[in-house]
Amino acid sequence: MIIKSSSHLRIVLLVVACITFSFFSAFAQSGKPADKNPETAFLADSAVLTKSDYLFRLEKVFEVVNKVPVTVNSFTKLKPIDKHLTQDEAALALLKSRLTNSDRNLNLQNLQMDETLLEELQSNNRDCLADLDEYEKELRKLKTEILNLRKDTVLVKIFTSPALREMFKAQFAELKKKRLVMDSLIKNASLTINNQQARTSANLINIKELMYLTDSQLSAVSIKAFGKERRYLWESVNKRANRGMGFRKFMNSEQQISAYYFVYTRSSRALLLFTCLVFFCWVFFNFRSLKQRDRLEAVEDFKFSMLSPRPYLVTLIMLFALAPVFDLRAPALYIESVHILLAICLTFLFRKKLPKKLFFQWCVFVLFLFAPVILRILGMPPRYQRWLLLALSLGATTYGIMVWRTLEEQYKKYKLLISTGFIYIIFAFIATFCNLFGRFTLTQIFYNTGVSAFLNATSLIVLAKMFVEAFLLQMKSSRIRKGYPEFFDWIPVTTGLKRIAKTGAIIIWAVIFTTNLNIFNSIYSAITDELTQRRVVGSFSFTLGGVVLFLAIIWLANFLQKYIAYFFGDVGDDALDDNKGERSKLLVTRLVLLISGFLIAVAASGLPIDKITVILGALGVGIGLGLQNIVSNFVSGIILIFDKTIRIGDVVELSNKKGRVKEIGVRSSTLLSDEGAEIIIPNGSILSNNIINWTLSNNQMRVDLLLSIAKPFNSSEVTTLIRNVIIENTNVFAAKEPVIMISPVSRASSDVRIFFWCKDISQAELTKSMVNAHIFEALEEKGIEIL
Repeated sequence: MIIKSSSHLRIVLLVVACITFSFFSAFAQSGKPADKNPETAFLADSAVLTKSDYLFRLEKVFEVVNKVPVTVNSFTKLKPIDKHLTQDEAALALLKSRLTNSDRNLNLQNLQMDETLLEELQSNNRDCLADLDEYEKELRKLKTEILNLRKDTVLVKIFTSPALREMFKAQFAELKKKRLVMDSLIKNASLTINNQQARTSANLINIKELMYLTDSQLSAVSIKAFGKERRYLWESVNKRANRGMGFRKFMNSEQQISAYYFVYTRSSRALLLFTCLVFFCWVFFNFRSLKQRDRLEAVEDFKFSMLSPRPYLVTLIMLFALAPVFDLRAPALYIESVHILLAICLTFLFRKKLPKKLFFQWCVFVLFLFAPVILRILGMPPRYQRWLLLALSLGATTYGIMVWRTLEEQYKKYKLLISTGFIYIIFAFIATFCNLFGRFTLTQIFYNTGVSAFLNATSLIVLAKMFVEAFLLQMKSSRIRKGYPEFFDWIPVTTGLKRIAKTGAIIIWAVIFTTNLNIFNSIYSAITDELTQRRVVGSFSFTLGGVVLFLAIIWLANFLQKYIAYFFGDVGDDALDDNKGERSKLLVTRLVLLISGFLIAVAASGLPIDKITVILGALGVGIGLGLQNIVSNFVSGIILIFDKTIRIGDVVELSNKKGRVKEIGVRSSTLLSDEGAEIIIPNGSILSNNIINWTLSNNQMRVDLLLSIAKPFNSSEVTTLIRNVIIENTNVFAAKEPVIMISPVSRASSDVRIFFWCKDISQAELTKSMVNAHIFEALEEKGIEIL
């Protein structure tokens, strides 16, 4: 029974196992897609966020929050901008009070200065606004990143879930502190930037209004000046004279506006100071180099009237003479101070340079210059100023006529001085009539312009002479430093320099003169419009400005290549035999200047290169047909310059022509023969023929003599005697022994052939003659007859 029951139990267990297996099989069949698709299983696992995922999101938050102080601290210009805006607002307030003051006399120079100052203020405020806009853009970008963090659902879950907040409790505490700092920084930066943008915009609006007001008053000066501003001078008036501005008040006002002007415009004056410093060092160094070699007397032939070994005074004259050019629209007080200082410096210079009579006349002119400045500074009432200006203009007219008529002939060669003297007389005369008929503005303009025109002309003439003398000093000191012969023909050099200096002086004087008359801007604008207007000829378009710029650069390059050698003491004389290497370098420099000048001129002029290429292509056809020789000579010249087959100063033989190379040009070269003739040979001919260069590696030359002497004689005694005579001559190259050969000709005579070397080929003929004469004397003393 037990056996049967156990067998039944086994059967039951087997059935239960089968049912269970079938159940699980069916369950497995229903879940088969989820179990067997690996991609679905991966996505299901990734949707479950882990702690590292939450930390990664918090790290992004910390990254953005930490970026805020870095970005805000990069706004380094906010404090300087705030200072600039405060200064700009004060300057604008001062300008507004000056321009809107109806009682103030219109001053042309100060109005021009106000216009310049407003332009500088406008430029500065625009730069400030551009920086502020850039900062605002960066701040806006940062705010956008912070707003994007709020859209992140994971971060929202972290901040809203209490369990997650508890999990990241430490991170939340640190983030809270940083958030407070972040909010404060962003708020302050936004407030500062918005405030400064508003102030900058307000400044720009005020600047536009004041510029309009300045233009109106400048126009009013021109219109009002030709109308009756004041009563006629002969009209009686019962009113008491208006009170003038006090000295202290006037100076305070002028100093304030001048201070603002100098703050906003300083680069031009820095360039002026640098230029004067370079000039001082240049002159001082050249005089010191002569003094160190004890050769100061070498410049006495030039009879310098301006330069001295300590050029302090002439440098100051240069500084004050050029100051108005670098500050065309400076404050009136500044220009008047510069004129006074310039007149004082010129007075000290003329004290020992001019005759007593002429120096006295100059001192009287200086008084006429000082008087109106003193009247304006003292702030006298306009009625009294008119009477004093009338006396000054009458006196200036009379004085100018007297001096102009009695001026010595030696000073009449300065045409600029004579012309400005005539302008001085005419303007003083016009100022007198303008004052009589109530045109007070015109009275001031004409009187001040006439005086300053004569002063500027005098200073610029002095400046031109300083430039020429400084260049001559440079040439002389360079020649002495390099051991060249001191004497050179400096007249042709100074002719070109004087022409350049005179042209520059006239241009500078014209700029200052037209600025004083308030017509420079009009003339400049008219010329600029004419030069920049595009013109079309066929398919070729150009501007006159481009053509003028092209020609100006070419002229400048030619000027530099012409005078670069003079600057280093080389005037092209054939006496310099030991500077062939330096002359070759200068020649290469001149060629580089010419080529560079042409390329820069083409690039700067704006001429269409494609059209020029077509022209050059057509020109190439012409070259192939008829300009072969010219191009050949040009290329040959470049080859000669760089190949150094011949150099300036070499003694060469070309075919039947012999001479010293005086010049190597791009087309032809010049030989200077012993007879003084200048032989011009195309460069192509030089390269296509054999060249005998006597001085390529040295200046030595072998000389031969032939003598016939009567017998009998002692051969060894004659040989020793001739050798001693040759060696004693200082022009003979002693390192090479002379060769003496005696050949019998007949029973009665023998030929003596002598070979020796001369140190310098230029002294060969002289040495040969001297040696020949000394040999004749020596043989005659020994009783040997020369046939």
